[in-house]
Amino acid sequence: MKVSAVKVFDKKVLNHLVLSVGTAEQNTVCKRCPDGCFSNETSSKAPCRKHTNCSAFGLLLIQRGNMTHDNICSGNSESTQKCGIDITLCEEAFFRFAVPTKFTPNWLSVLVDNLPGTKVNAESIERIKRRHSSQEQTFQLLKLWKHQNKDQDMVKKIIQDIDLCEKSVQRHIGHANLTFEQLSSLMQSLPGKKVETEDIERTMKACKSNEQILKLLSLWRMKNGDQDTLKGLMHGLKHLKTYHLPKTVTQSLKKTIRFLHSFTMYRLYQKLFLEMIGNQVQSVKISCL
Repeated sequence: MKVSAVKVFDKKVLNHLVLSVGTAEQNTVCKRCPDGCFSNETSSKAPCRKHTNCSAFGLLLIQRGNMTHDNICSGNSESTQKCGIDITLCEEAFFRFAVPTKFTPNWLSVLVDNLPGTKVNAESIERIKRRHSSQEQTFQLLKLWKHQNKDQDMVKKIIQDIDLCEKSVQRHIGHANLTFEQLSSLMQSLPGKKVETEDIERTMKACKSNEQILKLLSLWRMKNGDQDTLKGLMHGLKHLKTYHLPKTVTQSLKKTIRFLHSFTMYRLYQKLFLEMIGNQVQSVKISCL
């Protein structure tokens, strides 16, 4: 990585990160921000920041950022009204039921061939394969199929049942109105890669208070690939100190986990899965377990 000297002590040039602050004997030494990051400040304490992921916030990328400027996003996306949540907790729980714990080499092809209605085209499938890990590929495929077939009666029923599940989740945690510090504590308690401070700040600006936890959990799942959000949340709640969150919020999150893991919901997942792809793929799923 290119290293350059900066003549003004205790300063850095734009798009650089300070390696060592200047002294009376030597200049400040900097390195360029890595790809996907930018810096528009000259302070020696200012870090390089990641470009905003517009799609993660349900926004459209209208101008790509560079080393000195962030991406510019527009709010003209359909999902903006839903706070840009990529995959909801209910969708994830349902999709996880549809995903085998061990994959056969042709699992995605079997799923594509057996999904009713309008087929996901080959170009979209290849794009999904390039961008996502094996388990996430199935999530993204089912999400795309669901969107393409939303006007079909069978898919409408699936969407209605998932919507009912999401309304129940909202009843459990929709009253939560957490501060930035409380949201940060919750995110820090989750295992794996952490949701960054900037993402929490953007979420608080872009989302209503009753959507913020769900949005941040969605961002955590996207950062951590195949990690199960509910398992991550269970881990976090075990390690959170009692003073980090109001007791009512902790109890509500635990109720949400129990609800999505309940036998009633398991029967719903089973019903939706069989309606969606039928007994042929069900037998493939069982043979993969």
